[in-house]
Amino acid sequence: MSEADFSNYDVRRVMSVLPHRYPMLLVDRVEQLVPDERISAIKAVTINEGFFQGHFPGRPIMPGVLIVEALAQAAGVLAMESLGLIGSGKLVYFMSIDNAKFRAPVEPGCLLHLNVEFVQKRPRVCKFAGRAMMGDQVAAEAEFMAMIADPPA
Repeated sequence: MSEADFSNYDVRRVMSVLPHRYPMLLVDRVEQLVPDERISAIKAVTINEGFFQGHFPGRPIMPGVLIVEALAQAAGVLAMESLGLIGSGKLVYFMSIDNAKFRAPVEPGCLLHLNVEFVQKRPRVCKFAGRAMMGDQVAAEAEFMAMIADPPA
């Protein structure tokens, strides 16, 4: 598949690939997807996110763990598309997070660009490198692994 096949990858299509739903769906659209290589997705960060009520009152900042989760969800879309698993019922489960670094606070009103690439791809386990960007500024980066598996019984 070419990049052109992914030109209309809106939130409805994301929801057809990932099992996540509000309030845990953290990918709003895919801007670019190159199967077996990389994905660039968007999370529009709004003040309406539930976590901003308590993190932190008077200075709303997106929790770092949710930024990494957004990167992992983008990686899930990349893996499902690359491995031809759409509609298979398979899920992508986090296995590990390494070298996570948080460089800048993510506040309401930001467009968070989620850039993820394969580091290693196997049929059941994939390794990724991800970087969350706000314009030219790195907000967070991490390496992580995920397992492709059947949903729990």
